[in-house]
Amino acid sequence: MKITPDNLIYHELIGLDVVVEDNTNPSMIGIAGKVVDETRNMLVIEENGVEKMIPKSQSTFLFRLPDGQGVRVEGRLILARPEDRTGKLRR
Repeated sequence: MKITPDNLIYHELIGLDVVVEDNTNPSMIGIAGKVVDETRNMLVIEENGVEKMIPKSQSTFLFRLPDGQGVRVEGRLILARPEDRTGKLRR
């Protein structure tokens, strides 16, 4: 299934470009790169060869879709194990 702004929160996020737009920790705002891993509570973003762990629940992300669209997502909406979140779309 093609990834769209409407179904992004149910898709695999690894490989997408992302920017941390907001976070309760000001030093994390502006971190940008590619999602290289994901856990229930964290996104791992590779920025300039360095992996940074960003808490989902405290953040707002701007994801860049393969077609170039930007999608803003509240971290609480993707707060789940990737395998559980991606399975919700099929139900």
